Amino acid sequence: MRFPDYCGHCGGAVVLPPTAHPLPDTTSLPGMWRYAGRLPITADTSWLSMGEGGSPVVPAADAAAWCGVEHLVFKLDHLNPSGSFKDRATAVGMAQAVRQRASAVVCASSGNAAGSTAAYAARAGLPAVVLMPEAVPPGKAAVARAHGATVLRVRGDYSNAFRAARELAGRFGWINLTTTFVNPVAVAGLKSAGYELASQLAGAPDWIVVPVGAGPLVHGIVTAYRELRDSGEVVALPRILGVQAEGCAPVAEAFAREAAEVTPWQNVRTRISAISDPLRGYPSDGTYTLRLVRETDGAMATVSDADAGEAVNQLAHREGLLIESGAAAGLVAVRALRGQGTIRPDQTVVCMLTGNGVKTLSTEAESSPVVTDADEAAGRLRADTALAEGMTA
Repeated sequence: MRFPDYCGHCGGAVVLPPTAHPLPDTTSLPGMWRYAGRLPITADTSWLSMGEGGSPVVPAADAAAWCGVEHLVFKLDHLNPSGSFKDRATAVGMAQAVRQRASAVVCASSGNAAGSTAAYAARAGLPAVVLMPEAVPPGKAAVARAHGATVLRVRGDYSNAFRAARELAGRFGWINLTTTFVNPVAVAGLKSAGYELASQLAGAPDWIVVPVGAGPLVHGIVTAYRELRDSGEVVALPRILGVQAEGCAPVAEAFAREAAEVTPWQNVRTRISAISDPLRGYPSDGTYTLRLVRETDGAMATVSDADAGEAVNQLAHREGLLIESGAAAGLVAVRALRGQGTIRPDQTVVCMLTGNGVKTLSTEAESSPVVTDADEAAGRLRADTALAEGMTA
């Protein structure tokens, strides 16, 4: 079964209808395949699984204090097999490709979907073509190449790569796994994050913080909670806080000016690659996401590159979590909305940590000092005030 990229009547994003209630029971399969009856996957393709889904939630007391809230929880989706939440969509989309006996898969990616598509294509035994903006972090392109994908960098920003992938899919009949709203079967896999959160937290938190490019993860979480509410398993929907980079914020900009529709971003000026989607040529994706945020009585926020970088350091140094800037930006947004009073201190906030920071580490030469022996090492360490107090010898 093939779906159009966009609705032929309204031009809007195509999504699968919600699963009818009562919801099918969960299965005994691991990870997100536990929800095979609620997602467009079946047990006969579970051999594709590499353990995606089922990511833990952990409390974050230090980060909570930094944000000014009492109850902050992280969902560690950066622990998915390829290092990002994209595996939830890719695994389902790859199952679709296998069922349809596709000759190849293609995707446009600002980084994480590239590695995810390449990894699952390798497992499925399918060729993969990945198109990435020319300024993509080298580590993200390297991951896709390591899995055997053909990686092509496209001049310009993500929207140019999106257009090229869409044209190649149409020209050669390949399955398009671009993780905007192009492939509604793959997008449906993102509902698994919402099912898991409801189970792990015994209901709905007050806020769920989601990094937003086009916004399919917002759709997945909101749709899952709506299904659970309609089935009587939860009482209320969580409010969504969508986060974008200041230098590429088409959805947040429309939210701020109370517009009904999103306008494409014309000049991308951010290094936060994971959420730098200008939506040029497919603004209806952003309009749909904007509507979902408003329907949850949620909010949109923007974060500067510098503040997102500070959040990366906060999480790495104080929580032990190495997260890419696009995901860490959610922490900055929580702090800002807490300062504005939009988020109350007693509310429960969940931050989706969507991408591993390993892929975005600098590839420059190691700058750590070189020492000859323990004596020289001790001399250097005494200059570190955090260590000096414990150095009594």
